[in-house]
Amino acid sequence: MPGRRSTVGALAALAVTLPLGACAAGAADAAGGEELTVLLISSHEGASEWLAETYEEETGVRINPVIVPYDEIAAKLTLDQQSGANTIDVAAPWYVSIGDLAADGVIQDLTDWIEETPELDTEDFIPSIYDAYTQVGDRRYGLPFDGDTHVLFYNTEILSRNGFDAPPATWDEYLDQVETITENESGDGVYGAAVFGQKSPLILGASYANRLAGYGGSFLDESGAPSVDTPEAVAAAQALVDIWPHAFPTPGETAFGEGNSAWLDGSVAFIENWTDLGVVSQSAESGSTVADGWGVTTLPVGGDATESRASLVAGFTWTVTANTEETELAQDFIAWAASSEVNEALLTAEPPTGIDPNRISSLESESYGTAFPELQEANRATLTDSLAWPTGEHAAQLAQILTDELAKLLAGQGGTAQETMERVQAEWERTLGD
Repeated sequence: MPGRRSTVGALAALAVTLPLGACAAGAADAAGGEELTVLLISSHEGASEWLAETYEEETGVRINPVIVPYDEIAAKLTLDQQSGANTIDVAAPWYVSIGDLAADGVIQDLTDWIEETPELDTEDFIPSIYDAYTQVGDRRYGLPFDGDTHVLFYNTEILSRNGFDAPPATWDEYLDQVETITENESGDGVYGAAVFGQKSPLILGASYANRLAGYGGSFLDESGAPSVDTPEAVAAAQALVDIWPHAFPTPGETAFGEGNSAWLDGSVAFIENWTDLGVVSQSAESGSTVADGWGVTTLPVGGDATESRASLVAGFTWTVTANTEETELAQDFIAWAASSEVNEALLTAEPPTGIDPNRISSLESESYGTAFPELQEANRATLTDSLAWPTGEHAAQLAQILTDELAKLLAGQGGTAQETMERVQAEWERTLGD
């Protein structure tokens, strides 16, 4: 069972002694009261405060965070750059949007800088995260920020009192356990699972991606063509249909705010969520009622699949805006913010920052392993096979098409899972063929 973190003092000391490397050291020498405006999503507000305070202490450079909802960051960034306002220097958008942001001339191509800056130690980034989060074609547009893989959390007390001595290994077992718990305890306000179903690619799309990963499917085939009408893709959609009636009400309105609240107050047995939820579950500042009463495991498998795969459902990337006048300063900042030392500190900071591992060294760090050994083990799934969203031009549109069709299916308006995924396939082919 994960233990409470007892290293607040140590991390506080670390926060003011992190090595900056050659790039950030140069920033410190040249800062002279300089400032950067950094665009982040609301889930990263805690991280933004830590980053701003620590970076200014180390370099003298002031960081001005601008916080927006997770589904508005790409639009905000694009408007800022294309309107000529150019108020943003650095942004950390969802990695799926970097292809469109690059095509629209909103973010800089950082390939040459990355290749010419060995201090970045790019071989230390978790490979499945590094390529998915930064690469479009053969060019790179950023550095990983938040690793953001989904795992399965479970409430050990609820499982025990319903006769289950272990979490599910397959999606069929998951359905059975969720259905049983909801039948037994929904009268008392306790349900088998909180299922993310709000119509957003980062929410409902994430729930689908988890099942697609578990069934061994993919969004695109090896040639880059859509593959969302395969038996695996259809089975993933059907698995959502099957769980819907047994989920915490109402799944179509459940995003991570509602889901996390239900989890933290002990109202659900399972939740598929980002690994940092474990840190929040143990935090004295979160109001959690489940501290020391939860476990975590990799996502279930389905069909013929036998090995769990990491599902890179969210994930955010440090980018430098196209029109900033502070390119070098911005590069210095993201080099520091993407470093192993910073990532390691953010993983276990109090209050929680919402950040997951993006580097091998931070994932395997002693501080993370001591504080949250089960989270560390679950995150190791990213070191092998992972499912990532497409990241090329139109990728965000593809994600929205999928999400819209899944929402219709789950509302009883889309026909069968097979028919739904055939429509998605046709729309993806049409979109990528334009």
